[in-house]
Amino acid sequence: MIKTVLLPVALIVIMFGMGISLTLADFKRVFLSPKAKIVGLVLQLLALPLVAFALATLFKLPGELAVGLMVIAACPGGPTSNIISHLSKGDTALSVSLTATSSLITIFTIPLLVEFSLEHFLGSDTGIHLSFLTTVLQLMIVTLLPIGLGLLLNAKKPELCIRLDKPVKFFSLFFLILIVVIAVSREEDLLNQFKLAGPAAISLNLLTMTLGFGVAWILGLQKPQRITLAIETGIQNGTLALAISLGLLQNPRIAVPAVVYSLLMFGTGILMILIFGRKTSEA
Repeated sequence: MIKTVLLPVALIVIMFGMGISLTLADFKRVFLSPKAKIVGLVLQLLALPLVAFALATLFKLPGELAVGLMVIAACPGGPTSNIISHLSKGDTALSVSLTATSSLITIFTIPLLVEFSLEHFLGSDTGIHLSFLTTVLQLMIVTLLPIGLGLLLNAKKPELCIRLDKPVKFFSLFFLILIVVIAVSREEDLLNQFKLAGPAAISLNLLTMTLGFGVAWILGLQKPQRITLAIETGIQNGTLALAISLGLLQNPRIAVPAVVYSLLMFGTGILMILIFGRKTSEA
């Protein structure tokens, strides 16, 4: 049930919720004053997988856990990062535009990155493979289509979308927690796998958030943009990662890093809110 019903429904609800918070202007922002957006996309789409690959190798993760770490790295952004960015007094418009753009691009990059990870960490004899075209089509149905419907509804009925915003966000969080709980309860030898995946997962989270903030600071971006780039690089779309691990790959062990990461990122997200959310952002 979790693979065939709960995960697709949860992902559709979450992506629809993101769609109703978007406008076409959010996509146009990528082309207007593009410096911060380009930096954010490079961090999300290139730096994040490279850091994950290095950590999986450094920590000598077992093959399935290494693939799982790469899967979570392949799924940047998501509505959670937008909420945390807003509460941390980051650049919310930047956060939303990055999430919207990366959601479109990763439909094509996820199959390539995950298939590479399967080949590298598990070899070609495992029987676990992703068809590029099939995966792209499935990801479009559960991500791009609900985002587009939400975007259309926001364009036609913005007042309705304002009323729907909080309930949809509540159900999105509820679904994510429920999926994590179910995934945790179904996995054998969970404590040992948490011990194996935990250090790499928390390192990925902390390193990428630090990298996002540091690169933005070196490039002279304003404080709200530095906050947002830290969050957008370190807060991943855990539900999408779980959908890929449990639904497309049908491997609960590959899902373990996504479960661990989803739990950890809420902690670092709350820390960002506590550090920056009560202060007035400055240039």
